[in-house]
Amino acid sequence: MSHAPFRPFEDRVSRETALEILQSACSGADDGELFIERRTAESLVFDDGKLKNATYDASEGFGLRAVLGEVAGYAHSTEVSETSLRRALKTTRLAVGSGGGTLADAPSPTNARLYSDADPISEVSFPAKVETLREIDAFLRDLDSRVVQVSAVIAASLQEVTILRPDGVEVSDTRPMTRVNISVIVEQDGRRESGSVGGGGRFALGGLIEPEDWKPKAREALRIALVNLEAVPAPAGMMDVVLGPGWPGILLHEAVGHGLEGDFNRKGSSAFSGRVGERVASKGVTVLDDGTIPNRRGSITVDDEGTPSGKNTLIEDGILVGYMQDRQNARLMGVAPTGNGRRESYAHPPMPRMTNTYMMGGDAAPADILADLKDGIYAVGFGGGQVDITNGKFVFSCTEAYRVENGKVGAPVKGATLIGDGATAMQQIRALGNDMALDPGMGNCGKAGQWVPVGVGQPTIMIGGLTVGGAAG
Repeated sequence: MSHAPFRPFEDRVSRETALEILQSACSGADDGELFIERRTAESLVFDDGKLKNATYDASEGFGLRAVLGEVAGYAHSTEVSETSLRRALKTTRLAVGSGGGTLADAPSPTNARLYSDADPISEVSFPAKVETLREIDAFLRDLDSRVVQVSAVIAASLQEVTILRPDGVEVSDTRPMTRVNISVIVEQDGRRESGSVGGGGRFALGGLIEPEDWKPKAREALRIALVNLEAVPAPAGMMDVVLGPGWPGILLHEAVGHGLEGDFNRKGSSAFSGRVGERVASKGVTVLDDGTIPNRRGSITVDDEGTPSGKNTLIEDGILVGYMQDRQNARLMGVAPTGNGRRESYAHPPMPRMTNTYMMGGDAAPADILADLKDGIYAVGFGGGQVDITNGKFVFSCTEAYRVENGKVGAPVKGATLIGDGATAMQQIRALGNDMALDPGMGNCGKAGQWVPVGVGQPTIMIGGLTVGGAAG
């Protein structure tokens, strides 16, 4: 299957016409852009010993935006044509009215290439994908007779965007994405437990479907399921918690990251509003949002306004030094955009969003951190979580956790939830491991009904005084 490059100004609408309409939309505005997108996506789900679902989606469209002060006019369509653009122009102008704004300068250009522009969907044949899924299923069932269910997913997509600004600056980006997820259910003595592992990024699919890549994932999913078979009810109460490296950074992402996005802080609705320059975390804690890491799931060469992504320090040695910004909120707050203006698709306006958000490592050996835990929980896997941005309060469920007493890791526990608030938890970090790791590439982030791919990461850390919700009396 061939994949011709996306050239919307060659075969959809002329560049001259599109620019004239965009300039009319942004006359008297502070900012604006025409965002044109084509996306293709394929997903194969192998479940219960057979190919259960196979989908292929293709879509394209545009979003036209004009921004004046705190107001933005936005219109979108699945049809990229002069007729649709002129219709969108009328809607967009409603937000600008009589104008009065001064058009902002265009983003600085970048020559960075953080990932390939090859189509990962067509790289591997459909029969080869199905056969890989069948092999994963058979491999896990052969590994352990307690395996009663296997579910495996191969997914790939290609997003191609062109961003045109009213001053004529044009930016394009081609963004591949691949992922393999494996889940297994085991049963013993009438008890069933599950384990899941996934990973991927902005790279070719070929490597992910090689046995040397998916077999370790399959074994890890089985290991987690078997650990959970032995899990006892989690204790409840206030206690110290050690979080493992990598994916547990999802707690940092939710409990702290969202609170550091520019729009929440401009509006004063974040627990971190107005606190730049203040201590918001323990000494030694440094948190970054970095969209420039090659091939990572959360990376973007440019954001969805055309600003190059950045390696942005948010918290340095415990001090809050900045927020993540799109162009509108940055302008209103008198700071520079940070390359965090992201949107789910052409049908959505951009807003400040995270890319790859992580905590830097420290000097402590992970084994020493665990040895210092006298009575608490060691959490290495997380499922879903919820957070209230206004106060940072969070609730997270653990998918793999252990009881620790007097520095000794004991029995696995099930039903453990971690409850606290991000601002307090950051101040109670007592140890930073030397094993900082990024997650394997499976994060999605939701905000205001929009979903974008993200990355998280952290070292092993100890947090004092979290509330653990459990099933034990």
